Amino acid sequence: MDDQGKLHIVMLPWLAMGHIIPFLELSKCLAQKGHRISFVSTPRNIKRLPKIPPKVSHLINLVELPLPHVDNLPEDAEATIDLPPNKVHYLKKAFDELKYSVDAFLEDLVPDWVIYDFAAYWLPPLASKMGVSCAFFSLFNAASVAFFGPPSVLTGEVEVTHALENNIMMPKWMPSSPRVFLRLYEIVRLLDTIKENVADVSDGVRYGLAVSSSDIVFIRSCVEFEQFWLDFVEQEVLQKPIIPVGLLPPTVPMSVTVDVEDGEWVKIKKWLDKQSGTSVVYIALGTEATLTQQEISELSLGLELSELPFFWVLRKPLSAAIDFYVLPDGFEDRIKGRGVVWTGWAPQLKILAHPSVGGFLTHCGWNSIIESLSLGCALILLPLLAEQGLNARKLHEDKVGLELPRDQQDGSFTSVSVAETLRMVMVDEIGEPFRANAREMRKIFGDKDLHDGYIINFIKYLQEHKHKKGKEIM
Repeated sequence: MDDQGKLHIVMLPWLAMGHIIPFLELSKCLAQKGHRISFVSTPRNIKRLPKIPPKVSHLINLVELPLPHVDNLPEDAEATIDLPPNKVHYLKKAFDELKYSVDAFLEDLVPDWVIYDFAAYWLPPLASKMGVSCAFFSLFNAASVAFFGPPSVLTGEVEVTHALENNIMMPKWMPSSPRVFLRLYEIVRLLDTIKENVADVSDGVRYGLAVSSSDIVFIRSCVEFEQFWLDFVEQEVLQKPIIPVGLLPPTVPMSVTVDVEDGEWVKIKKWLDKQSGTSVVYIALGTEATLTQQEISELSLGLELSELPFFWVLRKPLSAAIDFYVLPDGFEDRIKGRGVVWTGWAPQLKILAHPSVGGFLTHCGWNSIIESLSLGCALILLPLLAEQGLNARKLHEDKVGLELPRDQQDGSFTSVSVAETLRMVMVDEIGEPFRANAREMRKIFGDKDLHDGYIINFIKYLQEHKHKKGKEIM
């Protein structure tokens, strides 16, 4: 750290684009304040990053560390987007082998701080031996962190049994109100993705050690959204300081050059421009979840039955069991002009920001929720993986979004429930509170000044609590 208090910080996100991008956003926020960043990932993931603004590019060093070979992991698989969920454990095994390269890199650099993700449970000991401060950066909101539980439970030091009641699992340490829980079918799906594991530790142990070994926990959240849960996590669950860094709300990109992606946006915008204000439902269910063919059929027919204009980004499934999705016979002809099924790349933020878009049928990933609510879009909630169900419960409880009704045993849903939920959130009078609350949330999620204040406090903490052995920037 130099005389002006500028820091050198290493960022080490997990190998998932939903983790890499928020780490990059935090890096850009730090660079905008004059701090130097070494952003570490694998070559293919570095190439996937969006362009860094010229004003801060000289302060962000993109560091490529080759991913070690692991049996059964395809050569070009460097992120979760490259694999079906039940094969991600091979990627975790390869990521763990990166620790030797990371160790050598840190030895050479000796930064002021290392900020890392849940997967790098092995990083704190490396940082500690060099006298480098290390921080765990949670990309889960505080309500989800609370549900995951104390590190002592996750690492097996303390045994806790979880009971199912009415097909709902809520850990014993969670408060009875507000209610955040997982449903039976979500637990079954989650266990299915982690039942195989070639890595040396389970996901629970990995997460528990990553949190407990950190000097501090930073979290992508703010007190204006979840004061109760931030306090609960700090005092009851982790029992260590929790510092929110704000929501890192995105800025809608304004392209100055025309490239392939811009060309796609021109086509999309042309269709959106023809639609009435706030009339369109945008549907995007993430890059990693694979819907069943039955779910695709019900969702398709529900969109048709709703009679609402829609723009559906339908990605190729990652599951080896499904090569491609089949839409119902005649579906595309029947919705022609009213709806679009888009199978290519789509600029989500630009679409959500378009004045014709009024609602978002989402898988409830935290990144997507932040993007949507920063623009005041009403939410229709269809959680599919991991913590997404917890996000959905929080938003449903707060009446910021409406969860799609599903069978409590297997999680299936019908075209009728899709249509009814869409119409309630988008146009029915009974759904006005959801629309109003989403607009109100924009004042929190989209307030750049508010979240810049969080970044300033975050930087102040980094400056005041760095270990004294950190190497000064020349």
